[in-house]
Amino acid sequence: MEEQDKITTPTPLEEDQKEVSLRPRYFDEYVGQEEMKENLKVFIASSRRRGHPLDHVLLHGPPGLGKTTMANLIANELGVGLKSTSGPVIERQGDLAAILTSLEAGQVLFVDEIHRMSRVVEEVLYSAMEDFKLDIMIGQGPSARTLKLDLPPFTLIGATTRTGLLSTPLRERFGIPLHFGFYKPEELAKIILRSAGILEVEIYDASALEIGKRSRGTPRIANRLLKRARDFADLKAGGVITETIVNETLRRLGVDEYGMDKLDRKILEQILVGHAGGPVGINTIAASVGEEPDTIEDVVEPYLLQMGFLQRTPRGRMATDKAREALGLKPQGLDQLKF
Repeated sequence: MEEQDKITTPTPLEEDQKEVSLRPRYFDEYVGQEEMKENLKVFIASSRRRGHPLDHVLLHGPPGLGKTTMANLIANELGVGLKSTSGPVIERQGDLAAILTSLEAGQVLFVDEIHRMSRVVEEVLYSAMEDFKLDIMIGQGPSARTLKLDLPPFTLIGATTRTGLLSTPLRERFGIPLHFGFYKPEELAKIILRSAGILEVEIYDASALEIGKRSRGTPRIANRLLKRARDFADLKAGGVITETIVNETLRRLGVDEYGMDKLDRKILEQILVGHAGGPVGINTIAASVGEEPDTIEDVVEPYLLQMGFLQRTPRGRMATDKAREALGLKPQGLDQLKF
Protein backbone atom coordinates (compact mmCIF):
# COMPACT_ATOMS: atom_id res chain seq x y z
CA MET A 1 0.00 0.00 0.00
CA GLU A 2 1.40 3.40 -0.97
CA GLU A 3 2.60 5.71 1.81
CA GLN A 4 -0.09 8.33 1.18
CA ASP A 5 -2.81 5.70 1.35
CA LYS A 6 -1.79 4.41 4.77
CA ILE A 7 -3.50 7.06 6.84
CA THR A 8 -6.85 5.22 6.73
CA THR A 9 -5.63 1.65 6.98
CA PRO A 10 -7.11 -0.03 10.06
CA THR A 11 -4.02 -2.23 10.45
CA PRO A 12 -1.53 -0.86 13.01
CA LEU A 13 1.31 1.40 11.92
CA GLU A 14 4.50 1.98 13.90
CA GLU A 15 3.16 5.18 15.47
CA ASP A 16 0.03 3.34 16.67
CA GLN A 17 2.13 0.73 18.48
CA LYS A 18 3.91 3.46 20.43
CA GLU A 19 0.74 5.28 21.53
CA VAL A 20 -0.43 2.73 24.09
CA SER A 21 -1.40 5.51 26.52
CA LEU A 22 -4.55 6.17 24.48
CA ARG A 23 -5.97 2.72 25.22
CA PRO A 24 -8.65 2.53 27.92
CA ARG A 25 -7.82 0.19 30.79
CA TYR A 26 -11.25 -0.40 32.35
CA PHE A 27 -14.87 -0.60 31.22
CA ASP A 28 -15.74 2.89 32.49
CA GLU A 29 -13.14 4.33 30.10
CA TYR A 30 -14.16 2.22 27.10
CA VAL A 31 -16.50 3.84 24.56
CA GLY A 32 -18.73 1.78 22.25
CA GLN A 33 -19.52 -1.95 21.89
CA GLU A 34 -22.13 -1.50 24.63
CA GLU A 35 -23.79 -4.91 24.40
CA MET A 36 -20.41 -6.63 24.48
CA LYS A 37 -19.35 -4.62 27.54
CA GLU A 38 -22.53 -5.36 29.48
CA ASN A 39 -22.27 -9.09 28.79
CA LEU A 40 -18.59 -9.16 29.74
CA LYS A 41 -19.32 -7.39 33.02
CA VAL A 42 -21.69 -10.22 33.94
CA PHE A 43 -19.30 -12.97 32.83
CA ILE A 44 -16.33 -11.41 34.67
CA ALA A 45 -18.31 -10.75 37.87
CA SER A 46 -19.55 -14.35 37.87
CA SER A 47 -16.05 -15.68 37.24
CA ARG A 48 -14.57 -13.69 40.11
CA ARG A 49 -17.38 -14.66 42.45
CA ARG A 50 -16.90 -18.38 41.76
CA GLY A 51 -13.13 -18.13 41.87
CA HIS A 52 -12.84 -19.84 38.49
CA PRO A 53 -11.08 -18.55 35.37
CA LEU A 54 -13.20 -16.80 32.78
CA ASP A 55 -14.29 -18.99 29.87
CA HIS A 56 -12.08 -18.71 26.78
CA VAL A 57 -12.91 -15.65 24.69
CA LEU A 58 -12.83 -15.22 20.91
CA LEU A 59 -12.68 -11.59 19.71
CA HIS A 60 -13.43 -11.25 16.01
CA GLY A 61 -14.08 -8.40 13.61
CA PRO A 62 -12.29 -6.00 11.23
CA PRO A 63 -8.89 -4.62 12.27
CA GLY A 64 -8.57 -1.45 14.34
CA LEU A 65 -11.77 -1.85 16.38
CA GLY A 66 -10.14 -2.58 19.74
CA LYS A 67 -9.60 -6.34 20.06
CA THR A 68 -6.16 -6.00 21.67
CA THR A 69 -7.45 -3.21 23.90
CA MET A 70 -10.36 -5.39 24.99
CA ALA A 71 -8.04 -8.31 25.81
CA ASN A 72 -5.96 -6.08 28.09
CA LEU A 73 -9.12 -4.60 29.59
CA ILE A 74 -10.52 -8.06 30.40
CA ALA A 75 -7.30 -8.98 32.19
CA ASN A 76 -7.40 -5.70 34.16
CA GLU A 77 -11.04 -6.24 35.15
CA LEU A 78 -10.22 -9.80 36.25
CA GLY A 79 -7.28 -8.48 38.23
CA VAL A 80 -4.83 -10.91 36.62
CA GLY A 81 -1.75 -10.69 34.44
CA LEU A 82 -1.77 -10.96 30.66
CA LYS A 83 0.77 -12.68 28.42
CA SER A 84 0.62 -11.74 24.73
CA THR A 85 1.74 -13.54 21.60
CA SER A 86 0.48 -14.01 18.03
CA GLY A 87 -0.35 -16.93 15.79
CA PRO A 88 2.50 -16.51 13.27
CA VAL A 89 5.12 -16.31 16.06
CA ILE A 90 4.24 -19.76 17.43
CA GLU A 91 5.95 -21.96 14.85
CA ARG A 92 6.31 -25.27 16.73
CA GLN A 93 4.37 -27.21 19.33
CA GLY A 94 7.27 -26.71 21.70
CA ASP A 95 6.89 -22.93 21.43
CA LEU A 96 3.28 -23.10 22.55
CA ALA A 97 4.07 -25.66 25.27
CA ALA A 98 6.70 -23.30 26.71
CA ILE A 99 4.17 -20.45 26.83
CA LEU A 100 1.43 -22.57 28.41
CA THR A 101 3.70 -24.01 31.13
CA SER A 102 4.88 -20.51 32.06
CA LEU A 103 1.37 -19.26 32.83
CA GLU A 104 0.26 -18.58 36.37
CA ALA A 105 -3.11 -19.63 37.78
CA GLY A 106 -5.94 -17.45 36.44
CA GLN A 107 -3.67 -15.61 34.00
CA VAL A 108 -4.88 -14.50 30.56
CA LEU A 109 -3.08 -15.69 27.43
CA PHE A 110 -3.79 -13.41 24.47
CA VAL A 111 -3.11 -14.80 20.99
CA ASP A 112 -3.51 -12.21 18.24
CA GLU A 113 -4.12 -13.38 14.67
CA ILE A 114 -4.98 -16.79 16.04
CA HIS A 115 -6.27 -17.87 12.62
CA ARG A 116 -2.65 -17.87 11.38
CA MET A 117 -1.56 -20.53 13.86
CA SER A 118 -0.59 -23.78 12.15
CA ARG A 119 -2.94 -26.73 12.54
CA VAL A 120 -0.16 -28.86 14.05
CA VAL A 121 0.49 -26.28 16.78
CA GLU A 122 -3.22 -25.68 17.23
CA GLU A 123 -3.81 -29.29 18.28
CA VAL A 124 -1.79 -28.66 21.46
CA LEU A 125 -4.46 -26.15 22.49
CA TYR A 126 -7.36 -28.59 22.47
CA SER A 127 -6.63 -30.43 25.72
CA ALA A 128 -5.11 -27.30 27.24
CA MET A 129 -8.33 -25.34 26.71
CA GLU A 130 -10.71 -28.13 27.73
CA ASP A 131 -8.93 -29.91 30.59
CA PHE A 132 -5.97 -27.64 31.40
CA LYS A 133 -3.65 -30.48 30.47
CA LEU A 134 -0.73 -30.53 28.07
CA ASP A 135 -0.01 -33.64 25.99
CA ILE A 136 3.68 -33.93 25.11
CA MET A 137 5.00 -36.64 22.81
CA ILE A 138 8.31 -38.08 23.99
CA GLY A 139 10.44 -40.16 21.66
CA GLN A 140 9.70 -41.40 18.16
CA GLY A 141 8.45 -44.54 16.50
CA PRO A 142 7.21 -47.57 18.47
CA SER A 143 8.84 -46.35 21.69
CA ALA A 144 7.11 -42.96 21.59
CA ARG A 145 4.85 -42.17 24.52
CA THR A 146 2.61 -39.34 25.59
CA LEU A 147 3.27 -37.40 28.77
CA LYS A 148 0.42 -35.44 30.31
CA LEU A 149 1.26 -32.30 32.27
CA ASP A 150 -1.22 -30.39 34.42
CA LEU A 151 -1.57 -26.71 33.60
CA PRO A 152 -2.81 -23.99 35.93
CA PRO A 153 -6.34 -22.83 35.02
CA PHE A 154 -6.10 -19.94 32.54
CA THR A 155 -8.19 -17.94 30.09
CA LEU A 156 -7.28 -17.93 26.40
CA ILE A 157 -8.32 -14.84 24.47
CA GLY A 158 -7.95 -15.23 20.73
CA ALA A 159 -8.32 -12.36 18.26
CA THR A 160 -8.96 -12.73 14.55
CA THR A 161 -10.11 -10.74 11.55
CA ARG A 162 -10.88 -13.93 9.62
CA THR A 163 -13.21 -16.16 11.65
CA GLY A 164 -13.80 -18.36 8.61
CA LEU A 165 -10.13 -19.42 8.65
CA LEU A 166 -10.39 -20.87 12.16
CA SER A 167 -10.81 -24.63 12.30
CA THR A 168 -14.13 -25.83 13.69
CA PRO A 169 -12.55 -27.74 16.64
CA LEU A 170 -10.72 -24.61 17.80
CA ARG A 171 -13.61 -22.22 17.24
CA GLU A 172 -16.01 -24.41 19.22
CA ARG A 173 -13.73 -24.42 22.26
CA PHE A 174 -14.29 -20.71 22.87
CA GLY A 175 -17.15 -20.28 25.31
CA ILE A 176 -17.50 -16.53 24.76
CA PRO A 177 -17.42 -15.43 21.09
CA LEU A 178 -17.60 -11.63 20.74
CA HIS A 179 -17.99 -9.74 17.47
CA PHE A 180 -16.77 -6.16 17.07
CA GLY A 181 -18.93 -3.86 14.95
CA PHE A 182 -17.96 -0.52 13.46
CA TYR A 183 -18.37 2.51 15.73
CA LYS A 184 -20.86 5.32 15.26
CA PRO A 185 -19.48 8.83 14.52
CA GLU A 186 -20.78 10.02 17.92
CA GLU A 187 -18.89 7.22 19.69
CA LEU A 188 -15.73 8.03 17.78
CA ALA A 189 -16.13 11.70 18.71
CA LYS A 190 -16.10 10.70 22.40
CA ILE A 191 -12.97 8.61 21.82
CA ILE A 192 -11.31 11.53 20.04
CA LEU A 193 -12.16 13.95 22.86
CA ARG A 194 -10.72 11.51 25.40
CA SER A 195 -7.56 11.01 23.33
CA ALA A 196 -7.19 14.78 22.86
CA GLY A 197 -7.29 15.20 26.63
CA ILE A 198 -4.53 12.60 27.09
CA LEU A 199 -2.44 14.22 24.33
CA GLU A 200 -3.14 17.68 25.80
CA VAL A 201 -4.64 18.90 22.54
CA GLU A 202 -7.43 21.49 22.41
CA ILE A 203 -10.24 20.47 20.07
CA TYR A 204 -13.83 21.62 19.56
CA ASP A 205 -16.69 19.13 19.89
CA ALA A 206 -17.75 19.80 16.29
CA SER A 207 -14.19 19.12 15.11
CA ALA A 208 -14.11 15.80 16.96
CA LEU A 209 -17.42 14.80 15.39
CA GLU A 210 -16.18 15.69 11.90
CA ILE A 211 -13.11 13.49 12.38
CA GLY A 212 -15.39 10.77 13.72
CA LYS A 213 -17.56 10.90 10.60
CA ARG A 214 -14.52 10.30 8.39
CA SER A 215 -12.76 7.63 10.46
CA ARG A 216 -14.37 4.62 8.80
CA GLY A 217 -16.01 3.56 12.05
CA THR A 218 -12.57 2.67 13.43
CA PRO A 219 -10.99 4.09 16.64
CA ARG A 220 -7.44 3.43 15.44
CA ILE A 221 -8.02 5.60 12.37
CA ALA A 222 -9.79 8.27 14.45
CA ASN A 223 -6.79 8.62 16.77
CA ARG A 224 -4.43 8.71 13.80
CA LEU A 225 -6.40 11.48 12.10
CA LEU A 226 -6.53 13.38 15.39
CA LYS A 227 -2.73 13.38 15.57
CA ARG A 228 -2.43 14.57 11.97
CA ALA A 229 -4.93 17.38 12.66
CA ARG A 230 -2.86 18.29 15.70
CA ASP A 231 0.18 18.72 13.45
CA PHE A 232 -1.66 21.18 11.19
CA ALA A 233 -3.18 22.97 14.19
CA ASP A 234 0.24 23.51 15.75
CA LEU A 235 1.41 25.38 12.66
CA LYS A 236 -1.76 27.17 11.56
CA ALA A 237 -4.16 27.60 14.48
CA GLY A 238 -2.14 28.04 17.62
CA GLY A 239 -2.59 24.38 18.55
CA VAL A 240 -6.41 24.46 18.49
CA ILE A 241 -8.14 21.92 16.23
CA THR A 242 -10.99 23.80 14.55
CA GLU A 243 -13.37 22.52 11.88
CA THR A 244 -11.37 24.46 9.30
CA ILE A 245 -8.20 22.67 10.40
CA VAL A 246 -9.96 19.29 10.27
CA ASN A 247 -11.26 19.90 6.74
CA GLU A 248 -7.86 21.08 5.49
CA THR A 249 -6.06 18.16 7.14
CA LEU A 250 -8.36 15.55 5.64
CA ARG A 251 -8.34 17.24 2.23
CA ARG A 252 -4.55 17.09 2.17
CA LEU A 253 -4.60 13.48 3.27
CA GLY A 254 -7.04 12.57 0.51
CA VAL A 255 -9.82 11.51 2.89
CA ASP A 256 -13.24 12.47 1.52
CA GLU A 257 -16.53 13.13 3.32
CA TYR A 258 -17.30 9.39 3.44
CA GLY A 259 -13.93 8.48 4.95
CA MET A 260 -12.72 6.96 1.68
CA ASP A 261 -9.14 7.41 0.52
CA LYS A 262 -7.49 7.04 -2.87
CA LEU A 263 -7.42 3.24 -2.76
CA ASP A 264 -11.13 2.97 -1.91
CA ARG A 265 -12.10 5.28 -4.74
CA LYS A 266 -9.74 3.53 -7.13
CA ILE A 267 -11.33 0.16 -6.40
CA LEU A 268 -14.87 1.46 -6.83
CA GLU A 269 -13.86 3.28 -10.01
CA GLN A 270 -12.38 0.08 -11.44
CA ILE A 271 -15.61 -1.80 -10.79
CA LEU A 272 -17.90 0.96 -12.04
CA VAL A 273 -15.91 2.21 -15.00
CA GLY A 274 -13.66 -0.71 -15.91
CA HIS A 275 -16.21 -3.47 -15.37
CA ALA A 276 -19.59 -1.75 -15.81
CA GLY A 277 -20.43 -2.05 -12.13
CA GLY A 278 -19.57 -5.74 -11.83
CA PRO A 279 -19.73 -8.49 -10.92
CA VAL A 280 -15.95 -8.85 -10.99
CA GLY A 281 -13.62 -11.24 -9.16
CA ILE A 282 -11.41 -10.12 -6.29
CA ASN A 283 -8.22 -11.21 -8.10
CA THR A 284 -9.14 -9.08 -11.11
CA ILE A 285 -9.76 -6.07 -8.88
CA ALA A 286 -6.47 -6.64 -7.05
CA ALA A 287 -4.53 -6.82 -10.31
CA SER A 288 -6.25 -3.67 -11.60
CA VAL A 289 -5.30 -1.54 -8.58
CA GLY A 290 -1.94 -3.16 -7.83
CA GLU A 291 -2.87 -4.57 -4.40
CA GLU A 292 -2.92 -7.99 -2.79
CA PRO A 293 -6.35 -9.70 -2.67
CA ASP A 294 -5.97 -10.25 1.09
CA THR A 295 -5.38 -6.53 1.64
CA ILE A 296 -8.56 -5.67 -0.21
CA GLU A 297 -10.60 -8.32 1.62
CA ASP A 298 -9.29 -7.54 5.12
CA VAL A 299 -8.61 -3.80 5.00
CA VAL A 300 -10.78 -2.18 2.32
CA GLU A 301 -13.90 -4.25 1.78
CA PRO A 302 -15.36 -4.36 5.32
CA TYR A 303 -15.94 -0.61 5.37
CA LEU A 304 -17.19 -0.38 1.78
CA LEU A 305 -19.66 -3.17 2.56
CA GLN A 306 -20.74 -1.45 5.77
CA MET A 307 -21.33 1.81 3.89
CA GLY A 308 -23.37 0.06 1.20
CA PHE A 309 -20.89 0.96 -1.56
CA LEU A 310 -20.05 -2.65 -2.38
CA GLN A 311 -21.85 -5.99 -2.59
CA ARG A 312 -20.46 -9.51 -2.55
CA THR A 313 -22.22 -11.96 -4.83
CA PRO A 314 -21.45 -15.58 -5.84
CA ARG A 315 -20.15 -14.22 -9.16
CA GLY A 316 -17.96 -11.47 -7.68
CA ARG A 317 -18.04 -7.90 -6.35
CA MET A 318 -20.55 -5.32 -7.49
CA ALA A 319 -20.55 -1.57 -6.85
CA THR A 320 -23.88 -0.01 -5.86
CA ASP A 321 -25.73 3.10 -7.02
CA LYS A 322 -24.70 4.67 -3.70
CA ALA A 323 -21.05 4.20 -4.69
CA ARG A 324 -21.78 5.74 -8.07
CA GLU A 325 -23.19 8.83 -6.37
CA ALA A 326 -20.26 9.04 -3.94
CA LEU A 327 -17.82 9.07 -6.85
CA GLY A 328 -19.83 11.70 -8.71
CA LEU A 329 -20.90 9.40 -11.53
CA LYS A 330 -24.22 9.93 -13.24
CA PRO A 331 -26.29 6.77 -13.79
CA GLN A 332 -26.29 7.22 -17.54
CA GLY A 333 -22.65 8.17 -17.92
CA LEU A 334 -19.64 6.40 -16.45
CA ASP A 335 -17.12 8.98 -17.63
CA GLN A 336 -18.04 11.83 -15.27
CA LEU A 337 -15.76 11.22 -12.31
CA LYS A 338 -15.26 14.24 -10.07
CA PHE A 339 -11.99 13.86 -8.22
